[in-house]
Formats: sequence, C-alpha cells, structure tokens
Amino acid sequence: MNKIHPTAVLSAGARLHEGVSVGPYAVIEEDVIIGAETRILSHAVIKPHVRIGKNCMIAEHVVLGGLPQDTRFAGERSFLVLADNVTIREFATLHRATGEGEATKVGKGSYIMAYAHVSHNCKLGGQVTLANGVQLAGHVEVGEQAFLGGSSGVHQFVRIGRLAMLGAHSYLTQDLPPFLLGSGHPFHVAGVNRVGLERAGFPLERRTLITKLYRMIYQDPRPRDKALAELLPKERLIPEVAEFLNFIDSSRRGIRLKTRVR
Repeated sequence: MNKIHPTAVLSAGARLHEGVSVGPYAVIEEDVIIGAETRILSHAVIKPHVRIGKNCMIAEHVVLGGLPQDTRFAGERSFLVLADNVTIREFATLHRATGEGEATKVGKGSYIMAYAHVSHNCKLGGQVTLANGVQLAGHVEVGEQAFLGGSSGVHQFVRIGRLAMLGAHSYLTQDLPPFLLGSGHPFHVAGVNRVGLERAGFPLERRTLITKLYRMIYQDPRPRDKALAELLPKERLIPEVAEFLNFIDSSRRGIRLKTRVR
C-alpha cells in the first residue's frame, strides 16, 4: 500500500508502484514512474519524464527532471533515469537530457549528497558518490564506484573512470583515468586510489600492477609508447590494465599528466 500525505500533489499521469511513500507538499508531475518502496520526502519536486527505481530515497527539496540548461534544448521528450537503491539528498538538482529520447542516468546504489547538481546527459555508473555541492556540467560520465569530493566541479564532456577519486574543491577539465586520485585547482593527479581499490576487493598483485602502470604513464620521462613497451604481454591481458589503457586511448579531452610532488 502506498502512503501519500494529503498535502502532496500528484498528477493523474504519475505511476507509483507498491509501497511508495510521498511526504508533505511533495509534487509529482505527469509521466513519472516510481519504483516499489521508494520514499519521496517533503517538498521534493519530480517533474515530467522521470523514471525512479526501487528502494530509492529522494530527500527534502530535491528537484528531479528539470529542463536542461542547454540552449540547444527545444522541448523534445527526454528523460532522467534513476536505477534502484539511489539516494538523493536535500536540495540536489538533476536535469533531463537534451535530445529526443535521450536520458540523464544515475546508476544503481549511487549516493548524491546535498546541493549537488547533475546536468543534462550525464551518465553515472553504479555506486557513485557525489559529496555535498559537487557540480557536474553536461555530458559528464562517471564510472562505477567513483567518489567526487565536496564542492568539486567537472567540465562538460569530461569522463571520470571507475574507482577514481576526486578531492574536495577540485576543478576537473580533462579526463581522470580509472583507479587514480587527484585534487586541486589546477588539478593534479596524486597517485593510485589504493584505499578504494583495497575496499573494492582488489588483490595485492592487481593493485601493484595498477601502480606500475600509473608510474609508466605519469612518472616515466620517456614517451608513453616506449614506457608502455615494458608491459609484459600477459600484463596487457589483465582486465584492469586493458580498461586503463582503453580509457586513455578513447579520451577526447585528454588526460591531465601533471602530478603533484609527494
């Protein structure tokens, strides 16, 4: 049974699955689908064309599905899609995509803290954490289990790899490869996200190999291809190595090569 507060405003075109609760003065507009056992707290606003998965929590004063802040947007039908078990904290804003049928997406188990903003056409993988006040511009892609520190900003079209960590108050204008951490304005790569890898269950030999790869790319003075030539054929077959190298090779904005002196 759904629990709807009498002051909440629900469109007849909204579809709520079993066990959804809607708090005082929340507004749910047309063409919204909300999965089972999701909680919508007081004063949250869910605008048209939003899809919310199961067991999500949408906190007070969150706005989901706002129109893209994009001059190319012409009123086309686009979406904001939240997977299961997503938490959105107070005053966060997440916008629909630009482009007919396109979607801004937030992956399963992600946690978006207060006052964060996810702009149009962003793609967040599963278990991503955006700390308080993180600001993502349009078309940003964030890999699974990445962590973005408070009040950091990310330029449009930038990609952040899986299990990467961005320090608080950083400004990122180029891609951050998977498994690395960095911070600052200007941004500096600081090394491998060793703690994150360990918590994610990476064995020691994989963590050591990722560190070796990082040093080849970021600390070896030789051209990248010559440094990488020392990788053994069997090492190139390791999934994390292939993921790292493919990420760099496919970068459109480039990667920040300057490192912080430690």
